[in-house]
Amino acid sequence: MKVHTRFLLSALDERQFPAASVPEIAFLGRSNVGKSSLINALAAVKIAKTSNTPGRTQAINFFEVRWPGHPKPDLLFVDLPGYGYARVPREITNRWQGFVDPYLAHRPTLALCLCLVDANVPPQKNDAQLIEFLQHVDRPLLVVATKADKVGSRLHSALEKMRQGLGVDKILPFSSKTGMGKDELWKLIRMAVERSDEESGGLAGAPRATG
Repeated sequence: MKVHTRFLLSALDERQFPAASVPEIAFLGRSNVGKSSLINALAAVKIAKTSNTPGRTQAINFFEVRWPGHPKPDLLFVDLPGYGYARVPREITNRWQGFVDPYLAHRPTLALCLCLVDANVPPQKNDAQLIEFLQHVDRPLLVVATKADKVGSRLHSALEKMRQGLGVDKILPFSSKTGMGKDELWKLIRMAVERSDEESGGLAGAPRATG
């Protein structure tokens, strides 16, 4: 689907977050799992910086997204720092806890957490810990298996092992290269945005498109 996107701001502190307004979709996952590539694939334009060096994203980056014909943002994409990369200095990862955890636990407009995992890698402990944390703070979540085009005929069995290992009912396979899962993911994002609007009485932003 066609959307208009633009970078809004980077935050290294809870006080730097934009004012809560429209629904927000958070992108989470281990370093180098493909968060930026997935965001760019959804936006159909390169708005998030990609890198072959894990651990480059050290802030929470906010991007405005609006449907065609709407003058104001309909939602925000929120790219969170990757975790599980040993070469990120400890003082940085410690600082992350001061603004990443509060965002996930207390942000009132957080409508959906997309937990990205690599389809080529077995279930990881830190991925399971993230999912447990989000369930504990009662956040809607969806596990998305990136780089699914590289798995080939093993995709179904790999997803089933990952589903069991992470203790979730659904995992959506996605490929930024082939477009696999893109339409389905957009559909689920739209549903989360509309559900968030209904729960807030539709006061967060402009009326949403439904097509």
